[in-house]
Amino acid sequence: MKEFKGISASSGVAIGKAFLYVDDVFSQIPRYTITRDEVELEWARFLEAVLAAETEVLELLERANREMGEEQAKIFESHLMMLRDEDLKDQIQTKLHKSSQNIEWVLWDISRELTQKLSNSSDAYLQERVVDIFDVSRRILHKLLFIKKVSLADLQEEVILVTHNLLPSDALVMNKRLVKGIAMDMGGPTSHTAILARAFEIPAVLGLSRATTEIKNGDLVIVDGNAGHIICNPNKEVLERYQRMAVQLKKMAEDLKSLRDLPAETTDGCRVTLKANIEIPEEAPLALQHGAEGIGLYRSEFLFLTPGQSADEERQYRAYKQVLEGMGSLPVTIRTLDVGGDKIIPDLQATEEKNPLLGWRAIRFCLAHKEFFKTQLKALLRSSVHGNLKIMFPMISGIEELEAALAVLEESKAELAASGKAFSEKLDVGAMIEIPSAAMTADILAKKAAFFSIGTNDLVQYSLAVDRGNERIAYLAQPFHPAVLRFIKRTIDAAHEEGIPAAMCGELAGNPHATALLLGLGLDEFSMSAASIPLVKKIIRSVSLKDCQALASAALACSSYVEVENLVTQWMRQRIAS
Repeated sequence: MKEFKGISASSGVAIGKAFLYVDDVFSQIPRYTITRDEVELEWARFLEAVLAAETEVLELLERANREMGEEQAKIFESHLMMLRDEDLKDQIQTKLHKSSQNIEWVLWDISRELTQKLSNSSDAYLQERVVDIFDVSRRILHKLLFIKKVSLADLQEEVILVTHNLLPSDALVMNKRLVKGIAMDMGGPTSHTAILARAFEIPAVLGLSRATTEIKNGDLVIVDGNAGHIICNPNKEVLERYQRMAVQLKKMAEDLKSLRDLPAETTDGCRVTLKANIEIPEEAPLALQHGAEGIGLYRSEFLFLTPGQSADEERQYRAYKQVLEGMGSLPVTIRTLDVGGDKIIPDLQATEEKNPLLGWRAIRFCLAHKEFFKTQLKALLRSSVHGNLKIMFPMISGIEELEAALAVLEESKAELAASGKAFSEKLDVGAMIEIPSAAMTADILAKKAAFFSIGTNDLVQYSLAVDRGNERIAYLAQPFHPAVLRFIKRTIDAAHEEGIPAAMCGELAGNPHATALLLGLGLDEFSMSAASIPLVKKIIRSVSLKDCQALASAALACSSYVEVENLVTQWMRQRIAS
C-alpha cells in the first residue's frame, strides 16, 4: 500500500483502477534513412495508418453525437476532414520522396512546420488549427509506431485518471461518465483542472508530484478528495473503510436534495442568493438540478479551448444563447475572456512572457485587441434578448480599465444598432475584484459598476504573492489570511455604500467552512460549483446572521490565518451538526 499526500481539489471519494495518461509519443519518434525502393512501402504504411485513424475518429464522432452533443461532435468532424485532406497528404508524400527519411519522422517534421507557421499567423482561425494538427498527428503516429493508446474520449470502463497534467482541452473531451476520480502531479485547488473537476463532480487530488511515476496502470486507487489523499493498492481494512465512506457520502448527497427548492435564508431571516459557476453551456441544467438561482460566473474562455473550432461571433452567440435560454428568467453573469497567467490559450497567445501572472492577461489582453474584444461583446449583446444577461469584466485594476471596457461596450452597441441587430439596451455590467488595487479603490469602482464579484482565487494569489499553480507553495495560498479578509470586507462595504450588490465567484464561495464567515462579512451572493450549493445552503439555513456577524468581527481581529482557521473551526463545531 502506498499513500500520497496532495491538495484537495474536488471533494468526494472514488475507488477504481488506475488509468495512466502520459502521452510521450513525440519523444519516441525514430529517425533513419530509407532507400528509394522503400519509399513506396513507407507511403503505404502511412495510408494504412491514416485509414485506421479515420476508423477511430468515425467511432468517436458517432459516440460524440450520441453522448456529448453538437459542439463536441464538431471536434471530431474537423479531425476527420484533416485526415482526408488531400493537400496535406501531397505535402507529406513530397517530403517523403525528397528527404528519404522514415514516414514517422516526415509526418512529425511536417506537423512541426505547420504548427509553427499557423501559430505565427494573424488569423485567429488558422491559429486554432494548431491543436487539430497536434491531435491528428499523434493519432496517426500511434498507428505507425504500434502504440496502443486510449484517449480520454476512448475510455471503455470506469477509471481513476492518473496524469502529470491535464489541459482544459483534454478535460473538455474526456468521457466524464467513466472518469470517477483524478490524481494529478501538478496543479492546485484553483487551477482550471480543479475547477473542471468540481464542475463535473469528479473527486480530485492535485499537486502529487510523483503519482505518475509510482502508480501503474490497473493499480487499485482510492481518491480521497476531502482529505487530499491518494491510496494505491490499499489493504483490506482501508479499502472497506473507504467503501463505507463512499456509501455515506452518497446518502448525504441524496438527503441534501430536499433543500433544492428552499431559500438560502438564515434562521433570523437574512436571505442571500446562491448561484453556480459553469464552464460550458451543457452545465446549465446541472446548476438547476442543484437549486442554483442563476449563473454567477460563466467562464467564456472555455469556448476558445475546443480544438478545431473558431470562437467567432456566431459560435459565441449560440453558446451564450443556449445558457440564457436554459436558465429562463434567472440571471446569467458571463465573464468576458480571461486568458493569461495560469490560463494560457496557445491559439491566442503566442508571445511568451517572463512573468505571465503579472502580465498581459484578461481585460488588458482584450483592450489591446479591440476588434477581437468587440466580437465577444457583440455576441454577448445579441444573446441578451434571450434571457437575463449580466456582463462582468475580469482583472480590473482601476477605474481607467473599467471605463475603457465600458467605452468599448458602448461602441459595440452602436455598431449593432447601425446594423439593425437586436439587443437589450439595459444590462447590468459589473467588475471582478481580484486585485488588491481594485479592492483598495472599490469605493471608486462602485460608482461605475452595477455589481461587484470577488474573485478570491486571484485575490489570494496577488495579495499573498503566491503562484496558485505552483504546488511547492500552494500551502501559502490561505484565503483566511487577515489581509484577504480585510480586502473582502472593504469591497463589500464599498458596494453597499453605493447601493450595489457584492457577490463572490471564487472558490472560497463554495467552501462550506467559510460560509458563515462570509455571511457575517455581508456577502449578498455566493457563486460556486453546482455540486457545492446544497451543503452551503444547509449551513446558511442552520445559522443566524447575528452570530455570523459576531464571528466575522472576531475573525477580522485575528492576527494570522491560523487563528482565523481555529476560530472558524471551533465556531462551526459548536453550531453545525455533522
